Amino acid sequence: YFIMALYTVNVIIENKPNISDPEGTTILNDLVLKSKNSSIKKIRVGKILKFTVESSNKKKAEKTVEDICQELRIFNPLVSDAIIEAKTD
Repeated sequence: YFIMALYTVNVIIENKPNISDPEGTTILNDLVLKSKNSSIKKIRVGKILKFTVESSNKKKAEKTVEDICQELRIFNPLVSDAIIEAKTD
């Protein structure tokens, strides 16, 4: 039998590097550069989804969330990248 554990699976979604990020550009131009913090050169905005998953191991927890994201089209793989990472609670 398998011992089940709870995992927090984070899905970080952001636009691919070649896709414009107007929100990140606005934050950079209107907030950061106006505060005269010229060491900041670029800001990219993303979303994070946090799933709590019961699974027998980390890889299965990540696969479960990956399958859900694809099935429900939570992000568009043509314009977005997603990083899926699990950790035990």
